[in-house]
Amino acid sequence: MAPRAVTSKELGPTLGMYSPGMVAPAGEIVVVAGQVGMDGGGRLVGPGDVAAQTRQTFANIEKVLRAAGCGMRDVVRFQTFLTYASDIDPFMRARREVFPGYFPDGVYPPNTLLVVSRLVQPELLVEIEAMAVKAAKASAPAARPRAAANARKASRSRRAPKRR
Repeated sequence: MAPRAVTSKELGPTLGMYSPGMVAPAGEIVVVAGQVGMDGGGRLVGPGDVAAQTRQTFANIEKVLRAAGCGMRDVVRFQTFLTYASDIDPFMRARREVFPGYFPDGVYPPNTLLVVSRLVQPELLVEIEAMAVKAAKASAPAARPRAAANARKASRSRRAPKRR
């Protein structure tokens, strides 16, 4: 079962592509450290271009999630850090470009967006953290200890008696 969006009739419409809340089934929590717009070679994608950095950042998040055995549709929360308030609109446009591919059902995870004074390197304009829930694998129920012991006793009593 995939995470599902939660909202309230008492809330107004959201201010972007996100859900007010998310309910996830039991499973493993996957925490993705803040990702930035660096490619696999460690080079900044789109210097000075928050939209290009945003697209690369989401691609990097997806790579981490795949390595953990899940995907973007398992994300239950994003937290976004921008270094300039003026980058909010281009950031939102980049999300509108990539989100339909990641979330084709139109259900988007909650997202908190913060404007901060700086990221770890001054040329970075956006950093995004993610939290996902990897579905629990169904496993065979463990045998109850008492039932297993009783089964061993019954098995021994059915054996042929030892000859002397």
